Amino acid sequence: MWPSRNRTETVTCLACGTERPRDEAREYDKHGDRWDRDGKTFEHLCKSCHSDLCHHPRDELEGLLVELEAGERDRDVFLESYLSTVEERYGPLEERER
Repeated sequence: MWPSRNRTETVTCLACGTERPRDEAREYDKHGDRWDRDGKTFEHLCKSCHSDLCHHPRDELEGLLVELEAGERDRDVFLESYLSTVEERYGPLEERER
């Protein structure tokens, strides 16, 4: 069923936590495929947070974050696991000189 035209849907920005009317937000699909909508629920970003994002392809990043249970584990444990996994799969991390 379609939402009422008189009621404004409100969503919460997953980055900053502010509530916004749905028409002032952007959909975020953690799987990177917002066009395949079957069985999905979308998170939202306010326009400001959305514009702050890097819009370059993220290839395997989202899958890796889900696999490593980002946001569900202790931060230090997650970061240690992330760095170890990235180094194992892609080689040693090197800092670039600026």
